[in-house]
Amino acid sequence: MQSSVRRNTELSLLIVALIVGAGAMTLVALARSVDRIALALPLAGVVAVAYIGAHVLVRRVARQADPLVLPLVAILNAVGLAAVYRLDPRPDGFGPAQVTWTVVGLVFFAGTLLALRDYRILARFKYIFGFAGLFLLLLPITPLGTEINGAQLWLRFGGYSFQPGEIAKICLVIFFAAYLADRKELLSIATRRLGPLHIPDLKHFGPLLVMWSVSLAVMFYEKDLGSSLLFFSIFLVMLYIATARIVYVAFGMALFAAGAFVGYQAFSHVQERVSTWFNVFDPKIVQDEGFQLAQSLFSFATGGLFGTGLGQGRPGIIPEAHTDFVFSVVGEELGLLGTAAVLVCFMLLVARGLRVALNTRNDFGQLLASGLIAIFAIQTVIILGGVTRLLPLTGITLPFMSFGGSSLLSNFILVALVLRVSHQSATEPDPARTGEILIGGRGGP
Repeated sequence: MQSSVRRNTELSLLIVALIVGAGAMTLVALARSVDRIALALPLAGVVAVAYIGAHVLVRRVARQADPLVLPLVAILNAVGLAAVYRLDPRPDGFGPAQVTWTVVGLVFFAGTLLALRDYRILARFKYIFGFAGLFLLLLPITPLGTEINGAQLWLRFGGYSFQPGEIAKICLVIFFAAYLADRKELLSIATRRLGPLHIPDLKHFGPLLVMWSVSLAVMFYEKDLGSSLLFFSIFLVMLYIATARIVYVAFGMALFAAGAFVGYQAFSHVQERVSTWFNVFDPKIVQDEGFQLAQSLFSFATGGLFGTGLGQGRPGIIPEAHTDFVFSVVGEELGLLGTAAVLVCFMLLVARGLRVALNTRNDFGQLLASGLIAIFAIQTVIILGGVTRLLPLTGITLPFMSFGGSSLLSNFILVALVLRVSHQSATEPDPARTGEILIGGRGGP
């Protein structure tokens, strides 16, 4: 009975999300040209059918899963589709291509749910996932990698490009979750004293140093500060959740600050990003490397409170608006109210993911769910901070909204894993009867 209520709630909210998405694409088509409705409506229909199919699958194989996750993903994806379609509605443009990648992403979502009936199996292969994650993360450094927009994060095959780091982050989270679940007691035991703090033995800082080295490799060789920060932050978050030791976070932040300082001193592209961040409206910068960020800020200002209306703004002035700056398109055409609504959806999705982690009754599941949602949350903060000039600009995509197949595929796999954990957490036995111990409530600062 409870599962039926959950799935009916999911279906109702999903229908609302799909209506909003179809309406947005229709408004964009009307604003650009009435004839474009003939293309926009079939695209919206394809997306709607794909999401309804995903719901039917969840109803069959994960009926106890959280009912709000899929509708929240759908509304974010629908708004992103409308924004990308607005920038290039041609039959061979970014809009139709994004619809194709959305459908492919939902196929991967379905495949993950069907293939993985018990997420705990993943813990058995933690070292395979760990080595696979490192291999994929560092693969662009090899001669197979190619540089796009100043960052060497891509592999190119013919006319297509793929970012292996998007899959690497999921593999690494699986490894971190299994590794920390096995060793959290050792990592959390304080055997030394540093001033007022009780700290673990120095040898337990080894994993932190390893991840720091990997993040530096990403920063120095792949020329991407954002991805470096993302991977290291995910590990710090999961380490803190497992041990409740703030000393790991403090030490990790100090290490990353030192690495970032060295990177700033050694690489001109890092200096350029920071200089643009501080002096974006300098006459010498605003016409060159600062043009993209300046136009993003102008778009937000033009949108005001209510926006110019879908299809009525000029976000196409922003270079690469369909990838890094899709949030600026929303800001100009939907205004402050539209961006606030998008932010609320992101916050709700993160909150539901954390709720899944809290309700999970085993250590690996808690760490897996929290790590997966940490990917989503940290990535969102980094890119939104960049386009609004709160942080230096990075090339990270906005989940479910930015154009890009690699990002969509990995994020749909991520959501499928969260739903699988959510479903099993509702059907697992009470830990009081099995003797399992929940994470949290132990340790000191």
